[in-house]
Amino acid sequence: MSSIGYFFKESLQGFVRNLSTALGSIITIFLSLLIIGIFLIAASMLNNLMTSVENEITITAYVADDASESDIQKVMTSVSQMQDVAEVSFTTKDQALENFSNSMTSNPEIIEQLDGTNPLPASINVELSDPQSVETVANSIENDATYRQICEDPADVGDSIKYGQGTVERLLQITNYARYIGIALIALLIFIALIFINNTIRLAILARRKEIAIMRLVGASNGFIRGPFLMEGALHAIIGSILAVGVLQCLRVFALPYLQNAIKFLDFGVSDMTYVMIYVFLVIAGLVIGLIGSAVAMGRYLKV
Repeated sequence: MSSIGYFFKESLQGFVRNLSTALGSIITIFLSLLIIGIFLIAASMLNNLMTSVENEITITAYVADDASESDIQKVMTSVSQMQDVAEVSFTTKDQALENFSNSMTSNPEIIEQLDGTNPLPASINVELSDPQSVETVANSIENDATYRQICEDPADVGDSIKYGQGTVERLLQITNYARYIGIALIALLIFIALIFINNTIRLAILARRKEIAIMRLVGASNGFIRGPFLMEGALHAIIGSILAVGVLQCLRVFALPYLQNAIKFLDFGVSDMTYVMIYVFLVIAGLVIGLIGSAVAMGRYLKV
């Protein structure tokens, strides 16, 4: 405990004596973590947006007008037991027409042209727990023996099943690529931050090489010499990370609401827990990076 107290005292004194280099280290850590934090929040927003878009993916399996209720129920039971299927519902012809009419309130002349007829088929609607499996589930429905008998177009069963074929596959491919690119960029930003912070801390240590030389001359051990510098690096990291978290919180409180109001049609909100996790990650990452940067600088450049 006495050594830790000494290290802490020396780190504070070193911080005050070398304020300019300390501020340079803090600013470097602050800017690095701020950029990483902004990117993490942006990545979370993008992921939520992509998830909300993916959750809109559903499968509609149209059935013939003369399909019996028992056959429809049999298909629905079979589909509900398929993997990655969250919910199965049925829309009658009358419900389909009502839904269509409600969506065409701005163009009532389209409804009038139907002249009381109902050309819309009934359908089995499938919601998925994993949108990535949409093609697999659609193929399973298409291969269901009972559905092949009651589908709207027995001559082309696949044409009776709609889920945005082609467009959905491209959408899922784009969202997957976006997630992979996001992870790679975050890793790259952390690596770049580590390099910048390491160089800044190295310059701070080199500026005090005479002090370290005197400590070695009086017989101080390597651990005793490293201690204050490691703690000082940790102090820089904590201050820098707290500043980064503070700026991010200000942006969240004051700037983000304007963005959300400007783009109301997109759902990219981030939960409070996600923000807390990002903030905790930044503080821990800053502390680890500060300690690693100090240790590497001491070991590589001063040969302590």
